[in-house]
Amino acid sequence: MIAYGDPKKGSVMRAVFLAWMMIWGALMAQAQDLSGLARVDAAQSGVKDGWFGRSALTLHLSQGVPFRVFVLDDPARLVADFREVDFDGLTADAFLSGSDSISGVRFGTFKPGWSRLIADLAAPMLPVEIGMPVDVSDGTATLEITLEPAEPAEFAAGAGGPVDADWGAPAAAPLPKGDADAFVVVIDPGHGGVDPGAVRDTTSEKELMLGMGLALRDALRRAGGIEVVLTRDRDMFVSLPGRVALAHQVGADAFVSLHADALSQGQARGATIYTLSEQASDAASAQLAAQHDRADILAGVDLSGTDDQVAAVLMDLARTETMPRTATLAAALIENLAAAGGPMNKRPRREAAFSVLKSADIPSVLVEVGFLSDPRDLANLRDPVWRSVMVEALAAGILQWRDDDLAMQPLIRQ
Repeated sequence: MIAYGDPKKGSVMRAVFLAWMMIWGALMAQAQDLSGLARVDAAQSGVKDGWFGRSALTLHLSQGVPFRVFVLDDPARLVADFREVDFDGLTADAFLSGSDSISGVRFGTFKPGWSRLIADLAAPMLPVEIGMPVDVSDGTATLEITLEPAEPAEFAAGAGGPVDADWGAPAAAPLPKGDADAFVVVIDPGHGGVDPGAVRDTTSEKELMLGMGLALRDALRRAGGIEVVLTRDRDMFVSLPGRVALAHQVGADAFVSLHADALSQGQARGATIYTLSEQASDAASAQLAAQHDRADILAGVDLSGTDDQVAAVLMDLARTETMPRTATLAAALIENLAAAGGPMNKRPRREAAFSVLKSADIPSVLVEVGFLSDPRDLANLRDPVWRSVMVEALAAGILQWRDDDLAMQPLIRQ
């Protein structure tokens, strides 16, 4: 174990917890390949509560890997990043069976080459010992983190994200080489990696939307005259600001975010197109927008440096030109989805303050293809034939809007 000092006495715990454990020496002795994935031994991993409010988190790995640990506040979370870990076989219930101090845990791919584990703390706790000893006989390693209770002010002083890595940066592939004047559409498959989105039994939103995103990319490319960029093309996490940043990076002409959420309260069913508004058009839309923003928080993104005034500025800029173009994009998608049989929501056009829609200069829509919380929609979303029909309808709507938008551009410039 490596001690990081007593938080009641010392300096280190008042700073951001960043522990890079570069264990090259022991691994070189064992001829380990650090580029390979370390596999979690679920049976030997877990959290145990001990005396005096202490808790010990243990993650047994097939090999040692570089890692770092830090804590984030509001809500209180412990975050561990790895390069790189396969969590297959590990379940949250089994991992937390011996603890009341950690109320929830999530783990998975965070960005290419990196994995993340996020533990929700029932009360503020700070790490006092962190280490990853390696067994020289077989090369296995064990991440060991000991946590102690901390006062809220003390915890807040020691909380903060890493300063040496931009976790919100775009992580998708660059724009394919082609016509510099090509019409560029960014397709955003919702959720991914440590953020599964809505889940019903073995069906997860992140997997469904990745499949539909890839299929929509292929359908648009077959049409020709259009470049398509995905915010993610695999099971990985991309932050909400990172998705918007990517759209600006590639000079997108349109941004389409794909989702199949679940409502925890109330009911919703059928395809729905959302556009940006600070005021949600209804309670269900407000709930969905809040869920989306909370997904970034739960995935361990540090939002302490965000500026609440930015959204208002972007809204003012967007109203001049982008909002009318966004409205016509939403209308084209609704028309084509309805023509394909939908089924459509009884109010297919709605508004909410989704973070991914806040680009001032890019027409942006969020498409709820259906809701996993509705039995009819769930059955449709699980049907590959139905998904294929919806993909073709989405492609038709985007292409129809592109043609209409390009025809209007000379008039707008005048």
